[in-house]
Amino acid sequence: MVRACIILAGGLGTRLRSVVANKPKCLAPMGGQPFLYYLFQYLHTQGITHAVLSLGYLAEQVIQWCENTPLPLHVSFAVEQEPLGTGGAILHAMPYLEEDTFAIFNGDTFFDVPLPAMLAFAQAHNSQLTLALKPMEKFERYGSIVLDTTGRITAFREKQYQEKGLINGGVYLTSQHYLKSLSLPTAFSFETQVLTPQSAAGELHGFISPTYFIDIGIPEDFTQAAHDLVKMFP
Repeated sequence: MVRACIILAGGLGTRLRSVVANKPKCLAPMGGQPFLYYLFQYLHTQGITHAVLSLGYLAEQVIQWCENTPLPLHVSFAVEQEPLGTGGAILHAMPYLEEDTFAIFNGDTFFDVPLPAMLAFAQAHNSQLTLALKPMEKFERYGSIVLDTTGRITAFREKQYQEKGLINGGVYLTSQHYLKSLSLPTAFSFETQVLTPQSAAGELHGFISPTYFIDIGIPEDFTQAAHDLVKMFP
């Protein structure tokens, strides 16, 4: 069972400013609760007992909300003093973890991935870094991912219109031991300095999950997410 995770929630949220001003994206209100509330509820249902929030922009608002709200899991805070990139944010948050194996989530996407099944897939494939992939049709907002017949990721394709394909849903399973073995810098992009080269080395696997996925980073999907998540977690 995966018990711990890091949530990347330090972004500026520039695409969502027209809907949510002066708040970090993870606190975007949805039916009386912030987005983070629904993410925590999902994590709890999947067996997560400890979440480390990687924070930057308006971190104090997130900390205050968490400290004043009954939560279904234990939460720690890793606050960046300067932007570290997605990869640097993960490394900065890792010392707060007590377990080696952990999951990574984005603080502005909701992907209803069955974590126990994803872990079983990772173990069966002896995968050091596993991505949750969402099948989509008629899309151009996202890059797509190519898998071989064994579930190994062979390529990341640039954003372009696709009739159907697989996208990176922003949920990862990995370990502290593995990431430390890569000798990474303090500040870096997880996508360009881990995912791309490790894919080329044949080290990445993709777990396909045809479950609910939404990115609240743009206003129209934010509105849809607010409608959907209130129903999923009333």
